[in-house]
Amino acid sequence: MRTNSLAFRLFLSATAWTVVILVATGIILSSIYREAFERSFDRRLGVYLRTLVAEVAAPEQSTDRGAPTLGEPLFELPLSGWYWQITRLGVAKPDVRSSRSLWDNELPKLAGDAATSTDGTRRGYVSGPDEQRLRMLERTVDLGEDGRYLIVVAGDPQEIEDEIGFFDRALLITFGMMAVVLLLITVFQVRFGLAPLQRISQSLSAIRAGTAERLEGRFPVEIAPLARETNALIDANREVVERARTHVGNLAHALKTPLSVVVNEAAGRPDDPLAAKVVEQADIMRDQIAHHLERARLAARLKVVGSVTEVVPVVAALTRTMGKIHHHRGILIDLDTPGAVSFRGERQDLEEMVGNLVDNACKWAQMRVSVEVVAEHAGGVASQPTVRLIVDDDGPGLSPAQRDQVARRGRRLDETKPGSGLGLSIVMELAALYGGTLQLGNAPIGGLRAELVLPAA
Repeated sequence: MRTNSLAFRLFLSATAWTVVILVATGIILSSIYREAFERSFDRRLGVYLRTLVAEVAAPEQSTDRGAPTLGEPLFELPLSGWYWQITRLGVAKPDVRSSRSLWDNELPKLAGDAATSTDGTRRGYVSGPDEQRLRMLERTVDLGEDGRYLIVVAGDPQEIEDEIGFFDRALLITFGMMAVVLLLITVFQVRFGLAPLQRISQSLSAIRAGTAERLEGRFPVEIAPLARETNALIDANREVVERARTHVGNLAHALKTPLSVVVNEAAGRPDDPLAAKVVEQADIMRDQIAHHLERARLAARLKVVGSVTEVVPVVAALTRTMGKIHHHRGILIDLDTPGAVSFRGERQDLEEMVGNLVDNACKWAQMRVSVEVVAEHAGGVASQPTVRLIVDDDGPGLSPAQRDQVARRGRRLDETKPGSGLGLSIVMELAALYGGTLQLGNAPIGGLRAELVLPAA
């Protein structure tokens, strides 16, 4: 995915929300589990606390007043982290009894902001002997004439931390695997969801390459209007081009007959200077009309989307035709073509360009004309493939000044040769409209080389 692509934006946003939701959910679940395990731990301490309350409330049932029986060996191990303590209040010297695990130490009191339950039991964390962190429950019991007692039970909360740590690790592994699965699902959803756009892009490329004429297939309801409007635009484009061609043809026919009449009438008066001037200006008008109508026709033709022409059949057919036209002069035309190459344009434009070049070469050649077609692939990311057509002859050739002169519309170096002098200029203009070039140089066989470069499909 490219960083500026729609797919990357969707993936990035989905990934960010997935991470945020999973992290928030993990924190909430860890907090809930901690509170639940603390309540379970407090219930265990509460059992010991109630047992001590019962021992204090009914001392005659105790076998040893100094050591109430709780049934937990940890209260007997020194500094085990499990302690109990009973302190008689309201006397000059507080009477303190404690578990053997405390030795000579005493448990501190809870802070004033400790949590308190409905039965008066307070709970919280304190720092005990040797800076041990303890979870402690304390409760004050008033036995009337027997006095008031503060009963405290504390346990090592490391058990809580161990259990929470195990839960957090399991949660991290589970959510990590879930995140990977969700991200893979996100990638699939993005690619699946954007697949119709990829299909449209490929279809447009096929239309531009000439292998398709319209966007075909069924598209989702969100994309269908885009495909429908694109097809409508392509149809409208073709309709405009066809209408322009029709108008150009109608205009050409409408002007051709009046000009012919004017020229014929003027030619019938050879001694009239005015008639000679009319013939001269009518010829200029005819060339100008042909020039501008040709440009309009070519410009309209280039608006067609997806026109592609196979080069080799066109060039082969033209060389055979030119060979028949110039057979009386014994001109030999050599043809060298690759396996297959396509021109990104219309067939009649290619025929006009190649036909003008080959016909011009045959007119000036002594015995031989060489035609070569070369396919050149794209050389970089921005470059496009091209097709190079090279036409050589063994005629007299042209100097650099003459090459510049023949490129101008209507300029002819030899009036004895048939033609209007428009051939090479038409080829240059038509090639330029397609983004191509025409270069004139010296041919290896001694005459003129015409090198035409056009965009390939």
